[in-house]
Amino acid sequence: MPTPSLNPEIRAKIISAIKDDGMPIAEAAKTYNFKEDTIRKWLRSSIDNAHTSSSELYRLRKENQLLKEIIGSLMLEREASKKNIPRP
Repeated sequence: MPTPSLNPEIRAKIISAIKDDGMPIAEAAKTYNFKEDTIRKWLRSSIDNAHTSSSELYRLRKENQLLKEIIGSLMLEREASKKNIPRP
């Protein structure tokens, strides 16, 4: 099958159709007239480029720690209310 010219919008549309809408790769290849192997390569490339930055990772870890502390506090309050113990 001849390879159509590629523009970034078409590539993004194909990747989105597969990832977000669940379109099978074979169907996307037929619909958009690209080889399945080419689309698979794009998908691998999009996964490789999806790394979380170190600052984002740091922010997420801090947020996770805060949420764990909130959950712990709420669980203590719940247990105290079950036992009718006043919370300091």
